[in-house]
Amino acid sequence: MIAPSILSADFANLAAEIAAVGPSDIDPGVDWVHVDVMDNHFVPNLTLGMPVVESILKATDIPLDCHLMIEDPGRWAPPYAEAGAYNVTFHAEATDDPVAVGRDIRAAGGKAGLAIKPGTPLEPYLEILKDFDTLLVMSVEPGFGGQKFMPEVLEKVRTIRKKIDSGDLRLLVEIDGGISASTIEQAAEAGVDCFVAGSAVYGGDDPAGRVADLRRLATAVRDKH
Repeated sequence: MIAPSILSADFANLAAEIAAVGPSDIDPGVDWVHVDVMDNHFVPNLTLGMPVVESILKATDIPLDCHLMIEDPGRWAPPYAEAGAYNVTFHAEATDDPVAVGRDIRAAGGKAGLAIKPGTPLEPYLEILKDFDTLLVMSVEPGFGGQKFMPEVLEKVRTIRKKIDSGDLRLLVEIDGGISASTIEQAAEAGVDCFVAGSAVYGGDDPAGRVADLRRLATAVRDKH
């Protein structure tokens, strides 16, 4: 699965930028559109919020993958699911009760995702992952696009992949940060299901072609296993 991050898109033309990664002659279109919501508190950046998400939902049928880098997700996350976001992911570090937040997201009609920063250990959260639909492993520090990929986080992906493959866990593994043509293969080999890519998709001409190239690279790796 490929999920372009509109953080790297032209904010003045979001509808057109999202349409550019839809179905084409060379690719069936992206699986999700990744929306980075930042509040300038949990991370030192301010991006967009509910009004823009509601506008995007009116402009596309592609499922929205909302990544909330915000404080107090218990209050703010469920409304994104209520608005129609397909997958709503919040950070484990932002709440003392991630299971309750995930439950409320599901009750509001969305899939619930848990995100962890590069320096956050996976082990404290292993027991609660059964209550989530997605685990988002950050491969850069959250807050800004265009950062360098941190390969050391792939050990977390390998750990989760083993649990999924053994039948102990049902979960979609997503990775976000520094994903490009030069890094997607190692992430795919570790066991990632969904790849968030920002500048690798929107950093030049032909976003649809860039999506197709990324998908081809990841698929080739997964087909070997």
